[in-house]
Amino acid sequence: MPVTTLPPAQQHRCNNGTPCCLVLPAMNPAPHTLATVQAALVTHRVWSQLDAATLEALVPRWQLEASDVGTTLLPQGRLHSRTGLVISGAVDLHDPDLDMAVHLLPGDMFGFGATPAQHLTTWQATAAADSHIAWLDADTVTALCRDHGALAYYFPSLPIAGPPPAATAAAAAAVQPAGSGVHLNLLGTPVRALIKREPITLPPDTSIRAAALQMRDLRVSSVLLVEQGHLFGLVTDRDLRNRVVAQGLDIDRPVSDIATLAPITLQAQSPAFEALLLMARHNIHHIPVMDGARIAGMITATDLAEQHSTSAVYLAGDVYKQITVEGLARVSAKIKPLQQHLAAADASAYSTGHIITTITDALTTRLIHLAEAQLGPPPVDYVWVAAGSQARSEQTAKSDQDNCLVLDDRYHEALHGDYFRAFSRFVCDGLAECGYIHCPGEMMAMTDKWRQPRQRWAQYFQQWVDTPDPMSLMLTCVFFDLRAIHGKVELLESLRSEVLQRTRGNSLFLAHMVGNALKHRPPLGLFGTIARIRGGDNAGTIDLKHSGIVPIVDLARVYALAGGTAAVNTHDRLEVASVAGEVSAQSARDLRDALEFLSKLRIAHQAGQMTQGQPPDNFLALEELSNFERSHLKEAFSVVQTLQGVLGQRYQTGRY
Repeated sequence: MPVTTLPPAQQHRCNNGTPCCLVLPAMNPAPHTLATVQAALVTHRVWSQLDAATLEALVPRWQLEASDVGTTLLPQGRLHSRTGLVISGAVDLHDPDLDMAVHLLPGDMFGFGATPAQHLTTWQATAAADSHIAWLDADTVTALCRDHGALAYYFPSLPIAGPPPAATAAAAAAVQPAGSGVHLNLLGTPVRALIKREPITLPPDTSIRAAALQMRDLRVSSVLLVEQGHLFGLVTDRDLRNRVVAQGLDIDRPVSDIATLAPITLQAQSPAFEALLLMARHNIHHIPVMDGARIAGMITATDLAEQHSTSAVYLAGDVYKQITVEGLARVSAKIKPLQQHLAAADASAYSTGHIITTITDALTTRLIHLAEAQLGPPPVDYVWVAAGSQARSEQTAKSDQDNCLVLDDRYHEALHGDYFRAFSRFVCDGLAECGYIHCPGEMMAMTDKWRQPRQRWAQYFQQWVDTPDPMSLMLTCVFFDLRAIHGKVELLESLRSEVLQRTRGNSLFLAHMVGNALKHRPPLGLFGTIARIRGGDNAGTIDLKHSGIVPIVDLARVYALAGGTAAVNTHDRLEVASVAGEVSAQSARDLRDALEFLSKLRIAHQAGQMTQGQPPDNFLALEELSNFERSHLKEAFSVVQTLQGVLGQRYQTGRY
């Protein structure tokens, strides 16, 4: 189809900032398309108010599309990109996080300007029936409302103040409150929705020169290497720069010589949030997308950037660029604003915990890189392991550090002790510089006791399980929640497997663990009233962490130990435990909902403190809550209290 060139100010911009592909359809579309759109506009309650000449000139600027039922028309975070008019069929607007929905019929409008600002970035549009939708770009809507003032009445989220935006991205930014952090609403957007084109593939034996020409001609930053229908590798423009040009490599060699083989992939139905996490954790910018075994396409950090979704990716990228501890400390100062933005965007506690923890993982990994650069390569294999909230991916901006080091059994104290002592001290002190204070209980890798060969760790766990005294139970709570951050992962995984075999069905040990878990009780008094802290610096408040969140973490840990479950995140443990029969599906859902509610209260409370320049804590005054929130707080505490009672009774009666 021929296209019409826009004025330079209205042209879409490619990644390098230059004008590129045109965004409007031709001014002479097929007659039946013109007629369909025109018939809808001249009888429409809004568009029919335009004079005949303006309406006639406007008709060709609409793009009519047919969509099957179930098609995602605009994913979450993209409603601001254009305005839709339902010509036939029906459209559902849906907020996947809040489970709210609106049903639209022919004549209804949605998207840029038409959807209220508070919903514009969190709702998504899906065809509720086989439908025809007419689309109008945001710049045209803005210009029309500027020239025809009465029209703006029907577009409540239109950015009216100030000069008109020159591009859709500017329009989207203008309708958002400052610091809203809307760029992080990715849970409801499937990766499939971010794919822009069919995958660009080449055989592995293609020359480097031919691959570079293909990437240039198609204006892509990567190609996939495919052999007999199977994904073989990935080549990016960074590979061409670093592995070819910088190394002076012969460009007639096969492109497989510079490829990343067996690259990390995502399934098409995965939420885009997972792509953000993978990019941040692995410091990568391209992820192949699979539909089962079939290659569906490629998404890049730029694709996420167009959704305003890569702040965590870029923050992690910033981490890996630093060459000093001081530089890492400067970058880590951005974690608190990141949590504030997440809270303002109403991101779930589950996603917030994963995002904040991802940055901690990146800081830890970069400190390990710097330590090895200073001290030389490690003399034996090791794995750096996170414990506690970092291991569970449940961190907030207020965190101390819990970590340990599992060394290969070839470790010899006389030969290797000095290296790993200096190594662990460097990393732990570096984390402290970045705001993760040293653990008050010294449960860190720089403490000799928690820097041991794998065999010694196995002895630790055997002793804790076989002799469950109070100290052993406390240490089990800390060190059963472990996740490998860097190094030889097999050292931890084999250890975890042995521990789970020892705990699964071990009724004596589990009974002691339950007794220990029941020491943390929700603050419910007689008749279901919330009991506040009576004395001390935090009198009159409730401790959201130790009285609300920790009891749920403890319950989930017991379920995992009883069922031999390797999951570490509390939400994931509850989900797996319900499948394994350790807790009913309904009770698991109730606990997950309670955890989400309490965690979001904690995150919002801390974000408010940081906004006021106060250090974040876990102590919430009930006056901060509405009556509605207080009611839900009581229900959340009641759920925890009930399931604590069920678990306690189960083990007291010797059910296991």
